[in-house]
Amino acid sequence: MIKRPWIRRVRRALLGAGTTAALAAGLLTATTTTSQAATQGPCDIYAAGNTPCVAAHSTTRALYAGYSGALYQVKRASDGATKDIGLLSTGGYADAAAQDSFCAATSCVITVIYDQSGKGNHLTQAPAGGAAPGPDNLANAFEAPVTVAGHEAYGVYIAPGTGYRNNNTNGIATGDQPEGMYAILDGTHYDGGCCFDYGNAETSNTDTGNGHMEAIYFGNSKAWGYGSGNGPWVMADQENGLFSGINTRFNANDPSVNNRFLTAIVKGEPNQWAIRAGDAQSGGLSTYYSGARPNAAGYNPMHKEGAIILGIGGDNSKGSAGTFYEGVMTSGYPTDATENAVQANITAAGYSSSSTSTGALTPGSRVSMQATTTCCTSDYIRHDDADNKVVISAVNSSSPAIDKADATWIVRAGLANTSCLTFESANDPGRFLRHYNFELYLSADDGGSSFAQDATFCPTSGNSGVGQSFQSVNYPTKYLRHYNYTVYVAANGGSNSWDSSTSWAADTSWLVDQPWG
Repeated sequence: MIKRPWIRRVRRALLGAGTTAALAAGLLTATTTTSQAATQGPCDIYAAGNTPCVAAHSTTRALYAGYSGALYQVKRASDGATKDIGLLSTGGYADAAAQDSFCAATSCVITVIYDQSGKGNHLTQAPAGGAAPGPDNLANAFEAPVTVAGHEAYGVYIAPGTGYRNNNTNGIATGDQPEGMYAILDGTHYDGGCCFDYGNAETSNTDTGNGHMEAIYFGNSKAWGYGSGNGPWVMADQENGLFSGINTRFNANDPSVNNRFLTAIVKGEPNQWAIRAGDAQSGGLSTYYSGARPNAAGYNPMHKEGAIILGIGGDNSKGSAGTFYEGVMTSGYPTDATENAVQANITAAGYSSSSTSTGALTPGSRVSMQATTTCCTSDYIRHDDADNKVVISAVNSSSPAIDKADATWIVRAGLANTSCLTFESANDPGRFLRHYNFELYLSADDGGSSFAQDATFCPTSGNSGVGQSFQSVNYPTKYLRHYNYTVYVAANGGSNSWDSSTSWAADTSWLVDQPWG
């Protein structure tokens, strides 16, 4: 078996982008420099605006120019050891190479997201709650690769069932006290479940009534409030309601947004709150709502409790999905000018996807995988819309867009071995190729070690001498194979029909092609 350390070999060209900020004419502004660390971070800007951060979480960069501590902690599956992942320099970017080295040839989860504010508001594994048992799953440390100012980093990939929480906080708003918050999210990773949140929640892990939360929500749920278009929307989870404005249901001014990197803002003070958002790679912020509290009982005054959640609802509703890169919570209601300066700092930070390559087996790239057997050279691995099975079928330039999308996969570092690979559906985020009883299915990551192993495949030279073959990490004699147009993990000879030696070498060899979708 040929194992290749894909993550460690993929390094990006240094863009050399950093950020500085200046206070001029009463307004905060940020400009790009060539330094590797910011002369001001978002929390320095909030402090200058008299609304200091009381929680600051990021797995990608420092949020204060003077911060030199750890960003997060990972735990590896092979021996249960943990490691803090810090910065390349004070005020700089995550030392992703330290994670790559520590987690080599095994898998890692993110166990702690450290609070940079100094108040100790760290995020750890969420416990059981009123809506769902627990504890919640922890995020796989490699599922959200990204670059910031050209530096490799990793976000927090929240699959349904994953969540973080702190119920014993310091300085977070309670009652009707003013606060603000922002989060940088992947605007293309979302679903309609409840609830992908970041912000203020109940300290009891249960629903204690209207107005007991104030958190950023991102997704396309229409169970409560919603905005224009088909979503996703930035809304506020204020408990027993996702609010897009003053009305409990539809508010036309809250638009659908799906920037690859999204700045999402919610802030609130007595009988006043706002939603703002923008592209985290360029441009400014737009205000989608600013006005009175929702026109329903229990939201004026608010009854905030001061816990912090990430990826879940206040009562541990954990059916949603999303990706988080950084976010803060403030003491006090930030001005629009302060937030505009923070947005300028964010866009100057240089967030970008971890790979712009196509047709290459590098994490973050998109590929389609073509059969090489004589019968089937027009066929590609795809998920079947009729069920969750994985098949091969013909795809070409004239195929419907849905067929092209179904045959497109995002390459991820192997969930069970980062020297190998996992394949995520491009049009069904959070669902991966995994074998079960040796047949391939499209399944959601449940956070377990069995799933991680079933969804990890090690690329080798094609068994037929053409293309690539993909070896199961937990059944090393078995490879991805098509048989009667269904995909299995199969050995070369065995009791199962799909283990037939006839054309086995060709059936287990694939051409990694440009993505159809």
